[in-house]
Order: sequence, then C-alpha cells, then structure tokens
Amino acid sequence: MEYSSVVGIVLAAGKGTRMKSESPKVLHEAFFSPMIHHVMDALQPLLLGENIVVTGHQRQLVEESLRGYPISFVQQSQQLGTGHAVLACEDKLRSHTGSVLVLCGDTPLIRGETLRLFLHAHVESASRLTVMTTNVAEPDNYGRIVSDEHGNIVKIVEEKDANPAQKKIKEINAGIYCVDVHFLFDALKRVGTDNMQGEIYLTDIVAIASGDGIHVYKFCCTNSEEVLGVNSRRELAQAHAVLQRRYLDVLMESGVTLVQPEAVTIEKTVKIGKDTVIYPNTVLTGACNIGTGVHIDSFVKIDGCTIGNSVRIGSFTHLQQSNIPSWSTVAPHTIDI
Repeated sequence: MEYSSVVGIVLAAGKGTRMKSESPKVLHEAFFSPMIHHVMDALQPLLLGENIVVTGHQRQLVEESLRGYPISFVQQSQQLGTGHAVLACEDKLRSHTGSVLVLCGDTPLIRGETLRLFLHAHVESASRLTVMTTNVAEPDNYGRIVSDEHGNIVKIVEEKDANPAQKKIKEINAGIYCVDVHFLFDALKRVGTDNMQGEIYLTDIVAIASGDGIHVYKFCCTNSEEVLGVNSRRELAQAHAVLQRRYLDVLMESGVTLVQPEAVTIEKTVKIGKDTVIYPNTVLTGACNIGTGVHIDSFVKIDGCTIGNSVRIGSFTHLQQSNIPSWSTVAPHTIDI
C-alpha cells in the first residue's frame, strides 16, 4: 500500500549534548551506518508523497550524508524544541492537505513494517492524531503517556516536567506521530514554552487535541526496543547490538552456523552461503561474498573479499580485498592486505 497522501518529517537538527561529541548526533554510526540512514531506510518502502529532513546543528554535514536519498531539507535556524522544528516546515507544506508522519533521526531501530502498520492504523481509524507508544520497565528520560480512566490519552508529560506519580507510568511516548496537517500547525501555534526547557514541545499537541475534544488514537508498539532513542554512547552501543543481532538472525535462518553469535561482527554488506561455519571473535566487513561450506576459525578479520566454496581459513588471519579460490586452505596467521 502506498501512502502518497502522507508527508514524512524526520527531525535531525539537534546537537545531542549527552553524546559529548562535536559531530551531529544523527551521524553517529550504529551497525556501520549513520543513525539517520537506518531511519530513512525504514521510510523508503512506504512510498510517502515526500520526505523532509529538518536540519540545524552542522546541517551541511547532515545534508551531505543524505545526498543519496530522495528527500528535501528544511532548516531550523535555532534549536527551540521539537515543535519549533516541525513549525519550520509550515511554508513547505502550505499546499499539503493530507497527514504528516513525524519521527526522529535518532531512532535507528524502527522497522519499516512497524511504520506501515502505524500508518495503516491512522488511516483506518480516520484519526486526526495518532501517537505511537510503548511500555518499558524503566521509563527514565522518556515522556510519559497520561491516560484517563478509559485508557484514552490525555497528554504527554516530559520527564523533566513530570511529577512523582507521573514518573511511575510505564507507558512512554515513542516520539512518532501521524497527524492531520491543518490541525498540526494550528495546534503548534497554540503551544507555549512554559516548561523546564523553555522549548516548544511537539508533545503538547496531544493535550491541545484532547482539550478540543479530538480523540487521540494510540498505537502501541509491542517491541519497545524499536523506539529506543539514542542520546548517549551507551544507547548507541545498544542500538548497534540490536541491529547486528537482527542481521545475524537473518544469516542463521539462511543456513549459516555462528558458533557464538554474540562474539561475531558481520556487516550487512557481507553475503554468506549455507553450511558455512564461523567461530567467535571474527569480523567480516565490506562487500564480501563468502561461498558455501566455508570454515572460518576464531580471530579472523576479512574485509571486501571473495571467498570460494569449501575454503578453510585459519585463526588470526587478516584478509583484505583478496580472492580465495574454492577448496583452498588459508594457514593461520596469514596476513594478505
């Protein structure tokens, strides 16, 4: 199903102070690619009418990184909050009459299929505002979903503005919204800055909708790891581990044996034939083609190589841009770079 009547807005203007970095937060890499690339890759299959990326901090670097994607850019000249970032798109969307999908460039674990289900729910419910939520055991640092006695969303309260009772709420804001464009910009112009950050919160449109008698539809993402927002190096490492695990699962389902998956690093650009066995502490990167029935011992690094069928590669070997014929044996400690 195409969603050509929906425009995507990806927020990528923030500095990310908790990363302790001079680089834009969304350009920090998880699983060998900038975080925002994973978000854009999840959006591509939806075939939205247009994708807009809001840039600000070091915008030239962010825009250069995204050159290969069919997107347009809007600049947020001052970083005054998520609502302010979306408001920067108003002129560009003046002629748009459909819905807007808003998400953040620092959520690299979101799956395209989850976004498709989210959009489908928004369309089927004929909602003017749909919010993605999830439930977590430790909701620290996330906005809490405040609901009424019937389970309907009343508002979203940010961590820094939450009272002790609200901080105990386990249902959190995933930071992904689908909203009617006319309501969106009308509501954002009514959002104040009376909060601890002194910013225009996008989350405040929920309370405005509720106050206007507009039903806010809730879409709960059952897999909470998908909506992990990366704000620190620790969370970046978590995201990398999840993305790596997903690809290792694909390889194992296809017939590859990984003796100790948690101790193997394999980039998504590596293709591996069935009945290949890979031992721990092995790193495979670059555009590799590895045949069937290959045996790779521990502590091997292979980058950009073509490995034939039934090859045996000994421990502590480093191969780069090599072509190893089928039925070969590579002795341990071989360095071919």
